[in-house]
Amino acid sequence: MPAPRPEDYATTYVVGAGVGGLVLAWELARRGRPVVVLEASDRPGGQLARQTVAGLELDAAAESFATRSGAVNDLLVDLGLKDLVVTPAGTPAWLHRADGSAVPLPATSILGIPGVAMATDVIAAVGGGAAFRAQLDSLIPGLVGAKSRTLGELVRTRMGAGVLEGLVAPVVRGVHSVHPDELPIERANPGLIAAMRQQGSLARGVQSLRSRAPAGSQVAGLDGGVHRIVDALVARIELVGGTVRTGVRVVSIEPTEPPASASTGAQDGELPTSVGFARDNPTEVGNSLITTEGGERLEGVVVLATPALLPEAERPASRAITLVTLVVDAAGLDAAPRGTGVLVAADAPGVAARALTHATAKWAWLADAAEASAPGRHRHVLRLSYDDAPADPVAQALADATVLTGVELAVDALAGSSVATWHRASTAVHAVDGMHLVGEAGSGTGLAAVVAGAREQAGRLLGSDEGESTRL
Repeated sequence: MPAPRPEDYATTYVVGAGVGGLVLAWELARRGRPVVVLEASDRPGGQLARQTVAGLELDAAAESFATRSGAVNDLLVDLGLKDLVVTPAGTPAWLHRADGSAVPLPATSILGIPGVAMATDVIAAVGGGAAFRAQLDSLIPGLVGAKSRTLGELVRTRMGAGVLEGLVAPVVRGVHSVHPDELPIERANPGLIAAMRQQGSLARGVQSLRSRAPAGSQVAGLDGGVHRIVDALVARIELVGGTVRTGVRVVSIEPTEPPASASTGAQDGELPTSVGFARDNPTEVGNSLITTEGGERLEGVVVLATPALLPEAERPASRAITLVTLVVDAAGLDAAPRGTGVLVAADAPGVAARALTHATAKWAWLADAAEASAPGRHRHVLRLSYDDAPADPVAQALADATVLTGVELAVDALAGSSVATWHRASTAVHAVDGMHLVGEAGSGTGLAAVVAGAREQAGRLLGSDEGESTRL
């Protein structure tokens, strides 16, 4: 029997051109499946976005990715971008504590969980009493806490409330936008429980995971910004015959044959269109009929749709994060007084931001670009994130940056700014009525989780019709 040809397969419509949707589309397209990506906004990429501020081309949302799983590294190799991978400066980030003081974050840690409880940098961060309580982790049997559902429950059980609230909570809040009590362990670090059980304590589990991680930093970026991944993905999709359409909003999806599927009106502002669902087995559910806001009716296999198309009760929870980017001229920032950035304790006085990234201290390529754009002006890029959008975001960000860096930043230091609000999934919904979410809402927070989840889902979809075609 001859191998199926692309025309033997129904068109796959990927609704949402965020990274999850683009990766899934590319995996299908390069294996001969006809694919069309439909994106409601005017650009692909979701939370990988480019912006220009004071003449500098910057990442507008995500600016790095976790290296522990290798998922993004493998994608970059496939896209021909591996030579652009860069690691951040080795200087530590800092913690702005609840009492208003600032200390460097412990060097050996994962999400703030210390690998050495009585290390001097741990004691400096949480105090001797809390560090001593955390040290008791080494005396507690390795199975204690192994059935914890959330990271907060695990750390509280093993190391106590002092380390949880003083170290882990600010880091998790900065990375995942939630308190550790709201973060499932599988989303935080899938191998953490297994490492703890194998090593006999949480601290030794952290050490083990750190030792197994790739050499260098736990995160990496791209020279020029991680938004470059989007251009590469779109180019590859189109190179192998796929299509990426922007400005196309899907308002309903209806099955053309049983079994019935979700069909509801799309709502603006729920989640970015980078997140969607994919059916377990498109060869079983048959084709669906897509209706767009412009009146188009498209028939094919729908393997992805935005959560806005799901019934409200089934949509994954999300949180709004406001990111303020400041480009400032300030000689006091040349020495990077707070390393690559600052994570802020929730109850720290006088600061509304939950985190600050000193981007020009973190990324050498950006420092070079900033200097080239304004020679001798001591130009720097700061990124501040907020759970609640300030009434005057730029003024608030300047005030917060002054407190967090210890460098006075007045309005006349400002060369440019931008404000953007993004929606981050705060829970992962792995299945909804037989459908699997891809993107952040289904795979977890961060580029590494999204890429891995999309590739796994693509493998399942390709495997579902291996050896047979879904003919129109």
